[in-house]
Amino acid sequence: MHRLRPARASLRWKIAALAAVTACLVVAAVGVLVHLWTAHDIRDRAHGQALNTLYSAMDVYRRTGTLADGAELDPAELPAALRDPADGDRHAAPDGHVEGNLGPSVWAAQRTGGPGSPVLAVRINMSPEFHTLRRLDVTMTLASLVALAAAAPLAVCGAGLLARRLRRVSRTAARISAGDLDARTGPTKSRDEVAEIAATVDLMADSLGRRLCTERRFTADVAHELRTPVGGLLVAADLLPPGETEDLLRARVRDLRGLVEDLLEISRLDAGAEQPVRARVPLGAVVAEAVARTGLDTEVTITEAPEAAAPGSGETVDTDPRRLERIVSNLVVNAHRHGDAPVRVTVEGRTVVVRDHGPGFPPDLLLHGPRRFHTGTPERGSGHGLGLTIAVGQARLLGAELRLDNAADGGAVATLHIPVRPPARLPA
Repeated sequence: MHRLRPARASLRWKIAALAAVTACLVVAAVGVLVHLWTAHDIRDRAHGQALNTLYSAMDVYRRTGTLADGAELDPAELPAALRDPADGDRHAAPDGHVEGNLGPSVWAAQRTGGPGSPVLAVRINMSPEFHTLRRLDVTMTLASLVALAAAAPLAVCGAGLLARRLRRVSRTAARISAGDLDARTGPTKSRDEVAEIAATVDLMADSLGRRLCTERRFTADVAHELRTPVGGLLVAADLLPPGETEDLLRARVRDLRGLVEDLLEISRLDAGAEQPVRARVPLGAVVAEAVARTGLDTEVTITEAPEAAAPGSGETVDTDPRRLERIVSNLVVNAHRHGDAPVRVTVEGRTVVVRDHGPGFPPDLLLHGPRRFHTGTPERGSGHGLGLTIAVGQARLLGAELRLDNAADGGAVATLHIPVRPPARLPA
């Protein structure tokens, strides 16, 4: 069974970081727009104030001949654009030369009379307004940082809620992938995309469950229907006169009966109708007996346990000997049928290893596990693919662990480990 790998970066922190970056961009954009708009407004108001002040100063000068406060005639600092106005209208321009602490300013100028007459000018200092603008920038920055500091935990919390819901759906999908078709995400009050994904996963599990039940029912029905006519064929074959035809027919009928019995066994395992009958037995002796019953040339090596009752018996285990024999015999037959000699069976402690020297298990089988009526690759030979399926099912029923691997120097390796104590609740 393959478990889902956890993401390197949690979705929770990705969403929180995205929210923080988005907030920073929004704050920066708003701050720049406010700064530019305020600065433009300050300049426009200073321009209008300069023209109005010049209008009043010109009125005083023409009526009394004196200069109002702030008014100057032909000042040296006057911008070049205002030194020689082409007409008698009022003109304003920013001061491009900032001296000392005076800061930015706007000049307004107008000739007092005809051409060649002095130019009356006034200056409006914008330093207080721009100082206020800088204070506004600092205030907005601090307020933005405070708002971001308050919003970041809320974003992390909200992203955490979303991540927990997604992890719940992921765990349910992983359980379904591992074979638990009863796993469901369950109803939710939300109506967002995560709820749709959860509902889709539950619908997928329902559909898979129905299809699997249909497949199991079909397999069981076919096996039961075939059992009677196959038995009749075997009886009929016994009535034939001895000869080559009788031997060939009897062998084919026996193969067909074995296939039907395998289908029945798989259907019982799928339905959960099987229960192990446990006993304290010597593991080595049971394995040696199972290998001997196959009638195949197989080398058996048993590591003696200190508490062994007899030489070659191995360690004593608590298991169902009939099902254990079934597992070992299927592994040995599979090794001879799809692998290559020599086939070796090693018993060490509570572990049984069956190894051949053929092309090894196909990658698809190692990735997805054995599947009925699927043998993998042509070089592994022909067959209906039920032997390993039954072995895996019986091992699961016994609470044992069956691993399928390929040896580094070639060949398939099946490792069966019997637990010290059987599980209190056997997996379905």
